[in-house]
Amino acid sequence: MLSRIWISFFCLSLFAGSVFASQDDAWLVLQKASQAAHELSYKGVFVYQSGSASKSVQLTHMNYGQGEYARMMVLDGSPREVLSQGNDVSIYSPKNEKVVIEKKRGQSMFPALLPNNIEIVKACYQAQLGGVERVGGRDAQVVTLTPKDQLRYGFKFWADKEFGLLLKVATLNDHAMPLEQISFSQLTWMEGQNMDWFRPKLDPSKSYVMDGDTTPPVKAEASEIDWAVTELPHGYHKVDQVKQVVQGKNAPVMQMIFSDGLSSISLFIEPLVKGVRPKVGHTMVGATNFYALVNDGHQVMVVGEVPEAAVTQFANAVSFKSKK
Repeated sequence: MLSRIWISFFCLSLFAGSVFASQDDAWLVLQKASQAAHELSYKGVFVYQSGSASKSVQLTHMNYGQGEYARMMVLDGSPREVLSQGNDVSIYSPKNEKVVIEKKRGQSMFPALLPNNIEIVKACYQAQLGGVERVGGRDAQVVTLTPKDQLRYGFKFWADKEFGLLLKVATLNDHAMPLEQISFSQLTWMEGQNMDWFRPKLDPSKSYVMDGDTTPPVKAEASEIDWAVTELPHGYHKVDQVKQVVQGKNAPVMQMIFSDGLSSISLFIEPLVKGVRPKVGHTMVGATNFYALVNDGHQVMVVGEVPEAAVTQFANAVSFKSKK
């Protein structure tokens, strides 16, 4: 009898050890994928799918001498290009002959979706190493992240076996079904340091102007914020706070951005305008949830690619400071 107990304990120890090893290996795969997105030079076409909607984007990325350079060109619908150098982003809209220059804020773009420090994600997700599947003609290691609560979605990643770059990402609901996914359909590795590609495809006969309808957000100082988010949901941390002057509004719109390293939530607050009906309630578009309410004479709006429970909790956690 005693020998059976020891055998059972030994087998259980082996099983537990294999589970922990699998998780460790999965996190190593994701850490490599995070580094690869920034360090490698590559060019390809990826497809974004959400429900019945899809969009193809051509991406060129190079890590060259002075830093990272990237160019994204939307291939479907209205033409649009995004050029980035470090944290500086220029958005070109040839159809409207407009240019917008801004700073990167919040979540990064595919395939650089993972944080540089993968440790911050571990508090909110469990990782599981899967099998090897083919994506865009290349072998990819599958890793699944399962959320530890109902305040974020799950994710499934396909990382290139050879170089580590993310080839495909799926956002999963609580039934592990995909809400949206992004996947390379073409991918090649770039060599050399020719930067001729780093320029927008513009019509030389047109005169492009800065978009006067949009004022770039600027850093909001603590003294300008007369409210706070109490009892911040587990795992989320504030990564930025900005204000933006919107044409037609008497006061700037304040925005706070929160992230758990993967999921990102934006909280917008502005004073109610007399005669304008405030927004109240919940809306969902694809994987993005919106929740709005009125609090102390202000319109509160929370937006994020997270479950409804998360945006609702953030909106209800806003507390305005007492006026003396």
